[in-house]
Amino acid sequence: MKVHSRPLNVADFEEMRKILLQDGLNEWNYITDESIDLQFQLIRDGKACAILAEETEITGFAILIFKEACPAELSQYATLSTIAYINDVVVNMNYSGKGIGSTLLKKAIELAQKEQCEKVYIERHEENLASAGMMRKASFKIVDTFYDPNKRTTGSRNTSLLVHTK
Repeated sequence: MKVHSRPLNVADFEEMRKILLQDGLNEWNYITDESIDLQFQLIRDGKACAILAEETEITGFAILIFKEACPAELSQYATLSTIAYINDVVVNMNYSGKGIGSTLLKKAIELAQKEQCEKVYIERHEENLASAGMMRKASFKIVDTFYDPNKRTTGSRNTSLLVHTK
């Protein structure tokens, strides 16, 4: 399986949307049509990139957002011009449990460092144990946990923010 970043075409965006809506939607994840559209536009504008896991098709991906295009809320933790943010990581259910998610995260960290980003941030639902394990495996550490009722509708309704530093 190849894990890399490359220019995307219309079919890639369609396949990525399908994977997000089919395999990414669950009680722990905040995925909306608006959030998908925003991420894809950031990629088209060169302010983000997709890291793909591919064999004959896309089996998973991560969206890495660079610097000032990162969510403004992150400015309370770091200067936006020095960071990257991983917005979504999703793996086709047929390939889950094979370490693809952690591999995507590690590749995203490498790409962020090539872009001179000092820190890489990511979020998850506080109680999402699968994401917690994947992020721990990629050496992310919790920075903050906060009540986030607009994004989290189940469980504690808390978001955990994690960081990976050089």
